Amino acid sequence: MEKKNLYTTHLLILLVLINLSPSLNVPAIFIFGDSVFDAGNNHFIKNCSVQADFPPYGSTFFHHPTGRFTDGRTVADFISQFIGIGLQQPYLEAQIAVMNGSSKEYPSNGLNFASAGSGVLQGTNKDWGVLPIQEQLRQFKTLIEQKAINRSVVERSLFFLESGSNDIFNYFLPLDTPKLDPDAYVEAMVKEVTNLTDQIYKVGARRIVVFSLGPVGCVPARALLPAAPIKRCYGKMNAMVKKYNKGLESLVNDIPRRHPGAIGVYGAVYDTVQHLRAAPTRYGFSNVSSACCGDGPLGGEVQCGKEGYKICQNPQGFLFWDYFHPTQHTYELISKALWEGKKSRIRPINVKTLTNLTLALA
Repeated sequence: MEKKNLYTTHLLILLVLINLSPSLNVPAIFIFGDSVFDAGNNHFIKNCSVQADFPPYGSTFFHHPTGRFTDGRTVADFISQFIGIGLQQPYLEAQIAVMNGSSKEYPSNGLNFASAGSGVLQGTNKDWGVLPIQEQLRQFKTLIEQKAINRSVVERSLFFLESGSNDIFNYFLPLDTPKLDPDAYVEAMVKEVTNLTDQIYKVGARRIVVFSLGPVGCVPARALLPAAPIKRCYGKMNAMVKKYNKGLESLVNDIPRRHPGAIGVYGAVYDTVQHLRAAPTRYGFSNVSSACCGDGPLGGEVQCGKEGYKICQNPQGFLFWDYFHPTQHTYELISKALWEGKKSRIRPINVKTLTNLTLALA
């Protein structure tokens, strides 16, 4: 109870400092995570087997593949547009441009470090050539050390953290034999995210957005798991997801105590997606179970774009684009809920309010 009161008091102090001018205070977004956010980093990783750099990925909005694991924009893209800044470039693409001289400096609107297939546990999918979130953070810290990014920009920017779905999905793979029980496994994951928030605070992060996982047990790719049901979501998997999300929210609530001058918000993506699934027609969905692009039961056994795939005629009517990822339409609805939603969607304040805060930098 004391911790909650401390957080409320800290938040009230920050809200008093809201800048009432129409201009937003956030110049950039720095993004860390997995395929929910990857904007094409994996394309630039040699021998990385997790890719979305082929058609029909990107077909709805960009009209060509960008490396995003959906048919168009992601949550990070939409929120950038809501703020009024450009979409963040994949870090590895920007690094090549700086190194070969085609660009003099890194983009001023932030960078996307996310790597599809990665997890918060460093061993997750390590044989696939993906970059765990710890390595993504090391890349960012190196730029700070090299003064390639101005610390004053960092202190005013948004930081997005989203990872963990691959760790939990892999826990249920028949070939893997987890050494930890479900509770201990989730605790290890939360510990890693806590360490990540500590580290980004040390290099200047003050506006930290932690995204919960969506209902991973409902993704069409569960058709690949022998023990998973097809006609309903995988309850055991979603139970782990909910426990992990609870740990993330507790972590966010503790940010003001651990990190003076910083504010964290928790995006309740799980609850938002379940809300969409419960009232599909209200949000323009005709199918909230199967992938628009794929094949096999639920479209969950073949990756979109790979040999034998099939694609639906109206992606906007589907919650899922491929066997693991939402459509642009779903991402847009999630983005709006996070941007200016109520506390049932994002708390203690929404991202719009967070961008308008004038923080007293410690």
